Amino acid sequence: MVMRLSEQLATLSVHAKNAEDAVSAAQKETHDKLVARRAQARDSASAAVEKVKQSIKSVGNKATRNWDAVQAKISADIDALKDHVAQHKQERDAKRAERRAEELEGEAAFAIDYAVSSVEQARLAALDAIAARLEAEAAKAA
Repeated sequence: MVMRLSEQLATLSVHAKNAEDAVSAAQKETHDKLVARRAQARDSASAAVEKVKQSIKSVGNKATRNWDAVQAKISADIDALKDHVAQHKQERDAKRAERRAEELEGEAAFAIDYAVSSVEQARLAALDAIAARLEAEAAKAA
């Protein structure tokens, strides 16, 4: 069963709040707990990507033209994540670790900005869909 648009936005809100809570808690945790939290977040992100892939597959050909771009973005994100993990293992001195922290903070800020932009685009898409449905109903009644 397809979720209603308002339900999808509510789910997005819950995920955003969970991310906010996790970041807040992580700032107070020990390194070992933070490593475990990162692993859990990585698993959750992978599961979310798989869910998106399944949703897009179920939509069919309508999403095919945009899916190639999304797949490329997902692949690039996964490759970047793998690169970051490899870099982390090599970084031991304080200056490189500090630069890495600043870089990742910048990337996190960008990801948050991107998510906000995506939410705004989702809102517009949802409103367009609702307007189209109302127009279709009005056309049927006429």
